[in-house]
Formats: sequence, C-alpha cells, structure tokens
Amino acid sequence: MDVASGDVRSTTERVLTLLGLLQQRQVWTGPELADWLGVTPRTVRRDVERLRTLGYPVHASQGVGGGYRLGPGRDLPPLLLDDEEAIATAVSLLAGAGGGVASAGDAALRALTKLDRVLPTRLRHEVRALSGSVESFGGGRTPVDPEVLMTLARACRDEVEAGFDYPSGSEVRRRRVESYRLVASDRRWYLLAYDLERDDWRSFRVDRMTDVSARTWRFRPRPTPDAATYVQEGVASRAYPLQARFLVHASADTVRAQIPASAAVVRRRGSELCEVLSGAGSLDFLLMHVLLLGHDFEVLDPPELGSAVARWRRDCCRLVQRSLLGDGEALAGRIRSFSMGPDRTGRLRPPVRGR
Repeated sequence: MDVASGDVRSTTERVLTLLGLLQQRQVWTGPELADWLGVTPRTVRRDVERLRTLGYPVHASQGVGGGYRLGPGRDLPPLLLDDEEAIATAVSLLAGAGGGVASAGDAALRALTKLDRVLPTRLRHEVRALSGSVESFGGGRTPVDPEVLMTLARACRDEVEAGFDYPSGSEVRRRRVESYRLVASDRRWYLLAYDLERDDWRSFRVDRMTDVSARTWRFRPRPTPDAATYVQEGVASRAYPLQARFLVHASADTVRAQIPASAAVVRRRGSELCEVLSGAGSLDFLLMHVLLLGHDFEVLDPPELGSAVARWRRDCCRLVQRSLLGDGEALAGRIRSFSMGPDRTGRLRPPVRGR
C-alpha cells in the first residue's frame, strides 16, 4: 500500500467514525471529537465539511452548550452499529418479520435482508439464540420460523433455487422452485415462485413449509407477474373450486374497507363502481358474501349464479310468508321486488335497512 492510498483509507475511516459518533449523541464539542479521533480540531472541521458535501446536515453552534449536531436530512443516512446494537436490531427485526405484526412484518423482513448482507459471521449465532427468546401474542399473522423467512429471502435476493417439503392432498412432496418474492398478507406469509416440476407459477404458504433449504444453483430470472396481485388472486379466488365476479355499485375504496384482502380482490371500475372477484366452496356462500356488503350489485360470472339468486329470492319469500304475518307480508313484498334482468344475472337490489 502506498502512502497516498493509505491516506485516502485513513481519511475515509475517520469520516465514517465521525458519522458514527454524531449518531451516538445529540451534541459533541470540537475538542471532544478531536480527542476521540486522535486529530486536531482543524481536521475535525474539515471532516465535518466532507460530511456536509456528502449531504449530511451537520450543524455547528457556538458558546456554552454548543458544538456539532447531526440534523435530520432528506434521506436516511447509513447507520453505523456496534456489535450489541447490531444484535439487538436483528433480533427485533426477526420478531417483527416472523411474528404477528401485520403492518410491519414485510418492512422488517426487507430491513433484515439488508442487515444480513453485512452482519459479521461471529454475531449470527448470538442473533439466532436471542431470537428464540422473543415471542408475541394477540392477532396478526400466523407465526412462522424467522430462519425459514431468512432462508427464502436470501434465495429471492441471490436468485438461487430453493427446496422444501409441502403438503399436497394427503401426502407431503418435495418441491424445487425458483424463488422470486415473499408476499405478506394480513394473515400469512406467501412465497411466489416458479415451480420447476409443474413448469408454472405457484404461491406457497410459508407456514406449511418444512425442511426449507436454499441451493447454490442460480437461475436466470423470468418475466414475473405482479407478486402481490398474483398471490392475492390465488388466496381469494383460485384456491377455491368456485369463483365469481360481481359488479358492485359502490366505490372500490368503500368495498375494500368491508372485505379483507385475503377474501376478495376489488378492482376499480370508475368512481362509483368496482368489480369484486372471490371464491368459495358453494354458490350460496358466494352470494351471501356479496349480499352482506349491502350494496346494489350485478352478477358477471358464472351464469349459474344468477339462478342461485332467483332461488334464494324464492326461498326467502316462502320463509317470510310461512313464519310471519302482517309486517312479514310487507317484508316479503320487498324481497319479491328485487329487480332481476331477463337472463337472471342482472341487478339485484338488497332490502333497505331500517324501513
């Protein structure tokens, strides 16, 4: 190493150390920083100017209580962590990613994969040991093993194949996939991957995986569907034997507030219309699902669901007529007044509540 390169390296290390010191305390005096860095106050002033040139807002003030202070900037600066801080951060992120914090789990996993790139090997066993002592309670996602999440996240990041055992019907089979994205719903973690045995895209529930491993075989990325959309449509519709589409006379924002993302896909069709895609094991359940929204709607698909609408209307009329008198006749009249198109897949108007 020549003297010039040695000077550059020592200057870079000193500036990074200065940035780390400014992150530790609110205010440092010039002499304090000079003493920590082993340089003169004049060199500290030069290093402060270097940080400012890089975009870090280092403020200086005179007098008693004055000194150098790192202020908030437009971008988040790199955080310089010691061993204890790195371990505490990793354990907290593992708890957030693998536990039940629905709103923060995906962000925690993204941060954890970045930390994983630079975490020294000597600290990994401590992180693993400490993460086992962290638990959570209450709602949120189905808990999964943070180590499994990390293995899959690394496979997605490094574009390498992954393998795992996964239930299929009454048996468990080994799956070999190209891992692309981890997707978090309000309830579970999913992996979007290309299944090499079935030669097609698949989504897998992470909590159902066992014996998960990442291979060293790298793959060339394929054109990828939108991960969140693909997984949501699979969870809400394709996973069921029957699927249906409805045109609902309400805004997409209104309907999304009424239906969990894991139960239906809501697509905007104008300011006051939206399309709802859902699945279930029976047509009657699909119909009740949309009826409970309380909005006018039309059946778009399948055609046989229109027949179920007509049958449901007749059954309700008979039940009301048999069980009630007086006001029951008025209610039956309102049920009979549902407007139906000539092909029985037209608009259905639910009874008005409170009348």
